[in-house]
Amino acid sequence: MFYFIFIGDMLVMLFMIVLVVWVFTSNSDEATDKVAKIPLEDEQHHG
Repeated sequence: MFYFIFIGDMLVMLFMIVLVVWVFTSNSDEATDKVAKIPLEDEQHHG
């Protein structure tokens, strides 16, 4: 049972790592910067 949970956890972590790598390699630097600034701009407009 332990190995089943461990392997499942490793597969989820692998999926998340691949997703992050895919997102950062598929977008341009300008698009990534724009998306990263959304939380900061949201606080400025509502603060």
